[in-house]
Amino acid sequence: MPTGIVTGASRGLGLALTRALVERGWRIVADARGRSDLERAWAGVAGVVTVGGDVADPDHRRALVEAAGDPIELLVNNASLLGPSPLPPLAEYPLDELRRVIDVNVTAPLALVQLALPRLARGARIVNVTSDAAVEAYEGWGGYGSSKAALEQMTSILAAEQPELRVYTVDPGDMRTQMHQEAFPGEDISDRPPPEDSVPGLLELIEGDLPSGRYKAHELAPVRA
Repeated sequence: MPTGIVTGASRGLGLALTRALVERGWRIVADARGRSDLERAWAGVAGVVTVGGDVADPDHRRALVEAAGDPIELLVNNASLLGPSPLPPLAEYPLDELRRVIDVNVTAPLALVQLALPRLARGARIVNVTSDAAVEAYEGWGGYGSSKAALEQMTSILAAEQPELRVYTVDPGDMRTQMHQEAFPGEDISDRPPPEDSVPGLLELIEGDLPSGRYKAHELAPVRA
């Protein structure tokens, strides 16, 4: 039974992806900041080990890797922090909030990779979830978008430095999630697709033979009507 770590697995994309992986026979160490939500999501589900906590906490990251054991075949850095809501322009962006966004979205994924590297099997997959906000200049998205841009460049360099691994950034596209709703407070986002629609693309990266690089989930596995 292959073992993986998926962060941010109590809701949204992390929840949907972990469900799909468990159905395929994976053992998953699942993380989320909300311990009660995480435990409720996976109560009674075989194949899922829940470790609640903040990925920005070094002790929590160590607990995730220890729970996974050796070897580890998959690490999905999905947990992200949006930042202030409503989204402020950069001229007014609170710098302490920006530091927190970068800590969660950039520093924590790299720190978790560093801890997991000695246990990663040859050919293991590292999947870092990104956003089109990393490459598009959307007003108000300066904090989150710049953190994802940094994550993408870091991932590209990691892929060059670790050729024995498959290292990916994946843009899941628009999704009907709590984070997306927080980005647009008071707006109706019911027209966005559910996160489950992005899962097939991620599975192509996890189970397929694609080279390291940046991918869009819906281009890998388009949703069929």
